[in-house]
Amino acid sequence: MIDDTTEPAAGSRNIPALLADLRSRKQSRTVRLTGSPGGTLHLRDGLVVAMETPAAPNVESLLLRSGRITEEAWSAVCAADTTHGRLAEELVAQELVGAGELEIISLSALFDAAFALSLSRPEGWEVTEPVPVLYRNAGITPERLVTEISRRTGLLAGGPGSVAEFARTRMQLAAPAQLPGAVGALPARHQDVLANTDGRRTPRDIAFALGRGLFAVMLDLRRLLALGLVQPTAPLTPQRPSTATRTPSAPVPAPPAAVPLPRRLPGRNAPTPAPAPPATGAP
Repeated sequence: MIDDTTEPAAGSRNIPALLADLRSRKQSRTVRLTGSPGGTLHLRDGLVVAMETPAAPNVESLLLRSGRITEEAWSAVCAADTTHGRLAEELVAQELVGAGELEIISLSALFDAAFALSLSRPEGWEVTEPVPVLYRNAGITPERLVTEISRRTGLLAGGPGSVAEFARTRMQLAAPAQLPGAVGALPARHQDVLANTDGRRTPRDIAFALGRGLFAVMLDLRRLLALGLVQPTAPLTPQRPSTATRTPSAPVPAPPAAVPLPRRLPGRNAPTPAPAPPATGAP
């Protein structure tokens, strides 16, 4: 439990505002998001040092599924640290990954989790005392986090359907007869994405299969869509132009989610539940 002196202000009506409040008071906290997919945010002295969500590969998935570390080597590290409290240190000590590389991978996983979480609407959140984090970095400000989310969403915009809809759409090969000649000219990462596009997998599923970030896979799929090599299994809903009145930017802008984040009611620790997004179904 958190005492009254550290309770976030009642005005924290969404996650960016909550993180800005914790940042201004240099709090070390864990924020657990409920809903689908849900996730966990870790802050130290007001800086975000790690994020986890089932919607994007975490550090372990990036290391194992990409082939950077073998299952056997991973098992050996876990055996050497039965409490799993020093996995990062053991990975470096056994020279399976460099300290700098692990820092970069953990930061990549953090930004990818933030991007994935911005595509859905949390039902609520709970702020608790900080819990241990297996993989963390020096920390980033909430403002930088929101800026990076906006940048990634902007790079993926412009195609049919919203970025959020694209993330949960199953993809299939569009022209199998043309693939043999076209694939040879593609970068290896595009070829890997094509090899894992089977009509049942969403961009998230492909990211987990390859051990790559969700954003990176979605960016490659956008390119393959433009080349006519992949297509959604069902048509994406065309985006309507925005008619919202433009207002000056706030110090901490709202994240670029397809739907607004929930608002809190004074005196409550969780926001008013919002309708859950449509279920995507498992591939």
